[in-house]
Amino acid sequence: MTKSATPSLRGKITLVTGASRGIGRGIALQLGQAGATVYITGRQPSQSLQSNCEYGDALPTLEKTKQDIEDRGGKVILVYCDHSDSESIKALFERIDTENNGQLDILVNNAFSAVNDINNSGGKPFYELDPSLWDAVNNVGLRNHYYCAVYACRLMTKRKSGLIINISSIGGLSYAFNVAYGCGKTALDRMAADMAEELKESGVTILSLWPAAVKTECAKELIAAGKVQEVVKGPKDMIEESLTTGETVEFSGRCIVHMAADPKISKKAGKILFTSDVARHYGFKDVDGATPQDMRSVALALRFFGWRKLASLTPNFLRIPLTGMHFVSYKFE
Repeated sequence: MTKSATPSLRGKITLVTGASRGIGRGIALQLGQAGATVYITGRQPSQSLQSNCEYGDALPTLEKTKQDIEDRGGKVILVYCDHSDSESIKALFERIDTENNGQLDILVNNAFSAVNDINNSGGKPFYELDPSLWDAVNNVGLRNHYYCAVYACRLMTKRKSGLIINISSIGGLSYAFNVAYGCGKTALDRMAADMAEELKESGVTILSLWPAAVKTECAKELIAAGKVQEVVKGPKDMIEESLTTGETVEFSGRCIVHMAADPKISKKAGKILFTSDVARHYGFKDVDGATPQDMRSVALALRFFGWRKLASLTPNFLRIPLTGMHFVSYKFE
């Protein structure tokens, strides 16, 4: 598809949870730049560590995200919200309802509070870790997303319009980080699929979005500290290369802007979309002008599994069929 102009989301009311840093911050920046009114959430400064990785300087804050959106001419409302607390989540949506006469067009379920817990697990197996790791990973990373989807749909279904994006990952298909993480991402994808089933004919679309390797603040800190292999399994050089040359934190935001402006997006309800596939479909590149790695690239997969010579001979246009992706995970006898 030929390169497309960035669509306008002027008049849209959007919510991005967990927008202090990383992908959430990037998504909020892109939505605001596209003209949407963006509600951004994060924990109170006293509740949030200055660095969620503990390997470098202080990371961006929710206030910085707000300022950057405004500097780009966007409209933003900052709301401190503890996404581990059900009453705080409920109050957030009540505020959006009151301030916008019931309008909420886009919800991005992105909040995640277990980066430190994952980084500090040191690659240990689940039985050597405190079982509370499950709650640390999946309270905000899964339970909260369910709560947010419930409250968002109560607003959206009344207007028979809305889009909910769950920010998930390939950890929902194949092992990544630890058991709790993989279970949470798998459940998040299944949640989108099952909610889509019940949202048929409602006018509300929900789906999962899978970014590839992203150049987050945390990824940069891990590389600088030489801690990558403690957190991510796989060939060290390839992982560091992916994190260094991967997607910017705003690439997922570009994907969501295009999807939100697509009148046919309901056909993707309940599906899992790769950011690289979304960019290919709508014809755009990352904000830095690059074309990020294709998660379905055969050459990329060969490199990851150590077959570098074969990978170098494999044409870039060869891609793994979506049906073939399932063979990485499912263990039917």
